[in-house]
Amino acid sequence: MRQPLIVDRSRDTHFMQLALEQAALGAALGEVPVGAVLVHGGDVVGQGFNCPISTHDPSAHAEMVAIRAAAQALDNYRLPGSTLYVTLEPCSMCAGLIVHARVQRVVYGASEPKAGVAHSRGEFFAQGFLNHRVLVEGGVLGEECGAALSAFFKARREAR
Repeated sequence: MRQPLIVDRSRDTHFMQLALEQAALGAALGEVPVGAVLVHGGDVVGQGFNCPISTHDPSAHAEMVAIRAAAQALDNYRLPGSTLYVTLEPCSMCAGLIVHARVQRVVYGASEPKAGVAHSRGEFFAQGFLNHRVLVEGGVLGEECGAALSAFFKARREAR
């Protein structure tokens, strides 16, 4: 059964801040700084950062890592009533995972004009063929999330 959705801006900001902390952990390892936190019942049940380089796993996006951890923590591959906070708009791979995991809501920070499918490159979650509806909101701490990515790529360019 779907739980009622209560949107709390200060709560969204708090959890996005935790996702930014995850992104910083990834950046410190040389990974693209994207972080994610999955919340269920008010508690963080999964978190992660991008780590495809260090794990040699192209699917190790922050959302994937956080959702895998949450599924293990809750002992369930379905995560109804959960909210995923991610610092960057999800790509198509992560969007498919979000639907399959039955995440109720996605809150992202920065838009991803090249590969983001929540709003930037189409509205994946609004597609009629999907068997689960996901509520999506973008722009929460968007400037901070975008600045972390910009600083990371600027430092990489300068290092070359």
